[in-house]
Amino acid sequence: MIERSLVSDHVHGFLRDLREHSLHVPVAKQRIFLRAIEAVGPRDLTHLYWIGASTLTHSREDLEVYSPVFARWFGGLPARPARDEESPDDESPAARGTGDETPFAAALGGQAGLEAGSAERERRPVFGPASPDDRAVLPLLRRELRDAMPTVRSRRRRPARRGPWIDLARICRESWRGHGEIVTLRRRNRPRRQRRVLLLIDVSGSMKQHSAGYLRFAHAVVGCLDRAEVFTFGTRLTRVTGPLRARDVDAAVGSLSEVVLDAEGGTRIGPSLQQFLGNARYVTMARGALVIVLSDGLERGDCGPMRAAVRRLSLLGHRLLWWTPLACDPAYRPITRGMSAVLGDVDALAGVRDLRTAYEQVQTLAKE
Repeated sequence: MIERSLVSDHVHGFLRDLREHSLHVPVAKQRIFLRAIEAVGPRDLTHLYWIGASTLTHSREDLEVYSPVFARWFGGLPARPARDEESPDDESPAARGTGDETPFAAALGGQAGLEAGSAERERRPVFGPASPDDRAVLPLLRRELRDAMPTVRSRRRRPARRGPWIDLARICRESWRGHGEIVTLRRRNRPRRQRRVLLLIDVSGSMKQHSAGYLRFAHAVVGCLDRAEVFTFGTRLTRVTGPLRARDVDAAVGSLSEVVLDAEGGTRIGPSLQQFLGNARYVTMARGALVIVLSDGLERGDCGPMRAAVRRLSLLGHRLLWWTPLACDPAYRPITRGMSAVLGDVDALAGVRDLRTAYEQVQTLAKE
């Protein structure tokens, strides 16, 4: 066990030196690092090295700054992780995220963002402009959305040509103009209106290839439907309905870089959905709504919170749809722990990876 005096004497100078070497270490991360040292009690310098790497860095570039600074303050540890950098397409156990990778790589979910991770990152993502194909699909999607969304009878009665209720107030007003004669029997009815639509979009590292397309789909939904709400989640929950109301799709999605600070980071599906359900105002948005979750469902750790949250969402909403890019592969089977746990509470599982496939699913909804 490292002597506490060694850590106490060096840790603050070490953190200051990291900032001087242009490594962004906000106060929140410093607190997590200090609490981890206090709670875990590093066994040796290597253990301390990885505690700092997992709490103070969020990329290999950060690790290249972190390692020599750590070696200078605490000892002669290697300046880079022991494992050589591997390509995203490598089929080794480390590339697949099966547990053989370093703790740092496991937390980040891989350099390419192809695996689920648990680390919380504070970095502003950059969502590029829509491609020409996306801009060609958007008008088609907007035209299809209104007819595709499910409807429900309004609770309020309104004047109508036909209906089960007689409109006495309107009949009396017209009879005054006709000297007490009732010329036409007026009626009232409960018209149909669109159900609320709730989108829950996964922006974690494993979804970074698809997040921008999902957000453009959300922009079309918010622009076309009067009762639509959009939330993103990675390691935290963020409501993004307001920014998505901007008229231009690139301006709307681009503005989310100032709002969504957990994009391309870790994955905490269960805790994020439970945070949504813990807010009474948000629960009202889900009640009777068409709920669409756009996520690969790759949850790390205990899947119990995810299973409980999805079950409650299914009970609250009209329908619960789960759209995942993995299901675009015909060979896909929902056999991961998270997806197999929630599959019984999902009304439909479909493959959506971009605007084009989202448009195809909306067309499917219109036929139901």
